[in-house]
Amino acid sequence: MRECWLLELGLTDYDEALELQSRCEAARKATAIPDLLIFLEHEPVYTMGRGTDEKNLLLDRENLVQRGIKLREIRRGGDITFHGPGQLVGYPIIDLEDHGKDAHVYIRKLEQVLIRTLKHFGLEACTIDGMTGVWCAGEKIAAIGVGISRWITTHGFALNVNNDLSYFVGIIPCGLERKQVTSMQIQLGHSTEMIEVREAVAEEFAKVFDVRIIDVSYSRLVGKL
Repeated sequence: MRECWLLELGLTDYDEALELQSRCEAARKATAIPDLLIFLEHEPVYTMGRGTDEKNLLLDRENLVQRGIKLREIRRGGDITFHGPGQLVGYPIIDLEDHGKDAHVYIRKLEQVLIRTLKHFGLEACTIDGMTGVWCAGEKIAAIGVGISRWITTHGFALNVNNDLSYFVGIIPCGLERKQVTSMQIQLGHSTEMIEVREAVAEEFAKVFDVRIIDVSYSRLVGKL
């Protein structure tokens, strides 16, 4: 069974996380590190993937500054989305040469990881044909947007756990006008400990991708980059 390092960063500035991702991607391409899964939360930021229609950003730049929200254009698939505290973000940096070499299968596997995670907490979630992501009670609870270069993946998924959903009012999330977003907190009626969610995601990621999860420290990882 292949090993996959797991790094837990906590609340992290988006630009710092993006730089770390880039370094880890290069290291994975050079086989200096094994597969890697990074868990973190972000300070408020809207990210615009390659498929973003700018009309889906409803706030002007002045409002973004006033609200302390960053705006970043990045090289992942998908439209605009939001990241903020209380939302679990996962960045798998894995070599798809070892996992089927199929981008669509990879995305479907990420969806299954999240669906199976939510079941740990008594929530029934599903996918919707033609729409990437995970849905609960007809509303979107998790977004997925990935980048793939020479079969090495970057970016990943964002699961709404206890985050403030009012930030989504400033955008048309993923370009879906008639779809609302939800969170585990809303669906359960109470907040959930983030550590429990991280543990469940790691467990299901290991099963779906058939890897052995090994915790890694930031210092050990950086020493390999």
